[in-house]
Amino acid sequence: MGELPDLQTPLYNHPLPALEAWLHQLGAQQRRDNACIWDLHRPEWSARIELEVEELTVKWHADGQTSVRHFPYGLSRADAEAAILAGP
Repeated sequence: MGELPDLQTPLYNHPLPALEAWLHQLGAQQRRDNACIWDLHRPEWSARIELEVEELTVKWHADGQTSVRHFPYGLSRADAEAAILAGP
């Protein structure tokens, strides 16, 4: 995969290989049993990122709590990344 689109580009303007490269750059690991689900681990929390048909769903796990957020693909990659890495 070449360079990623500009950070302000909406996620819907990223081809699937670019979205996958972006998630990999964040440190997420693609699940072998479901290519649409990625696992991201940080010291304070872990998250499951799912590439769904109409949105990106993130489920964070921290301190025995689960938080779920849905992000539309119209969101820029910069905004989606900031929201994901901010954690629950």
